[in-house]
Amino acid sequence: MREHPPPVPLPILAERNFLPVFTRRSLAAIAALPTLALAVSACGYGSDAKDDSQKPAAAAKGKKLSVDEVKIGYFANLTHPTPLVGLKQNGTGIINKELGGTAVKPSVFNAGPSEIEALNSGSIDMGWIGPSPAINGFAKSKGKSLKIVAGSASGGVKLVVNPKKIKSLKDVKGKKIATPQHGNTQDVAFLNWAAEQGWKVDPESGKGDVSVVRSDNKVTPDAYKSGSIDGAWVPEPTASKLVADGAKVLLDERELWKDGKFIITNLIVSQKFLKEHPDVVEAVIRGSVKTNAWIKKNPDDAKAQANEALKELSGKPLPAKVLDPAFKSIDLTDDPLANTLDLEAKHAVKAGLLEKTDLNGIYDLSILNKVLKSEGLPAVSAAGLGKQ
Repeated sequence: MREHPPPVPLPILAERNFLPVFTRRSLAAIAALPTLALAVSACGYGSDAKDDSQKPAAAAKGKKLSVDEVKIGYFANLTHPTPLVGLKQNGTGIINKELGGTAVKPSVFNAGPSEIEALNSGSIDMGWIGPSPAINGFAKSKGKSLKIVAGSASGGVKLVVNPKKIKSLKDVKGKKIATPQHGNTQDVAFLNWAAEQGWKVDPESGKGDVSVVRSDNKVTPDAYKSGSIDGAWVPEPTASKLVADGAKVLLDERELWKDGKFIITNLIVSQKFLKEHPDVVEAVIRGSVKTNAWIKKNPDDAKAQANEALKELSGKPLPAKVLDPAFKSIDLTDDPLANTLDLEAKHAVKAGLLEKTDLNGIYDLSILNKVLKSEGLPAVSAAGLGKQ
């Protein structure tokens, strides 16, 4: 599976999710996997994406911080609502305002591995990203590349199925279920759930008591309509797109987690940038917290702004029948829900998709807790995986 050099020249709507660290054996297996065809020209959101590679830094007004420009990455995806709403090209977003005279240079990515590559190369300084690539980047660098400094979003993942073929959870056995990518966050979750049902599935080939079909989210709706798959364990807005095409929600992943919460998007920063420019990191975190609070208070306006951002970034907005249920299923969280990231890593190890990884020190929540205190909000925990 080819990774694109950052920044991504065609920022399409990145409906697929994230790929964690693999052994060399796993990577070789990925290349050999029979997957559904991937193409930018495929039907689905992102087909009309505009070239954004030369996009200038967002306008900046006010007092400059310790650096002229901060380079920030994120996905054109509803699971990244904080940057979609909080960062604006004209400099009027809440995050932009917190940065004052420090300009924002945005980079939009299609997948987690390329964003981690950009962070490691210095092409970006910070970024919103899913749990698996954050674990990947931390593990591959032996704990030296990044820190998770805040949460962003929880939830937004569902098992949706063809109601004519699957009427109950037990009916999933023997069927073909799509996940976005071999070893990505949803792939791990589905394999773990299948194992808990007592079903055996080979994590590399996806063959077993249930067939796991690794399919890019852009083509999954067409695969569903053609009958190539019987359902999918996918993030939003793909889940709601499938429902609009006649599928039924069989399971919301929130039902499997304590209090219905599990991390889907975090804010990460390179350790070098964090050490050299803590004031800039604080401004972005403060902007993130304020953006999340604004979204919660103004859900309809926030939904419209997020969709407008998707239109600008991908060339195609989401229709209301997809946007409304998708946006509703995503929960904003400043708390990175560290205990759930630890569990996700253990699930990946158990499934044979991830080498056992020491996550001690992956979090530095000191600035976040400082910001939360100033906003009159309670501190959050790193679940024993905090700053070293």
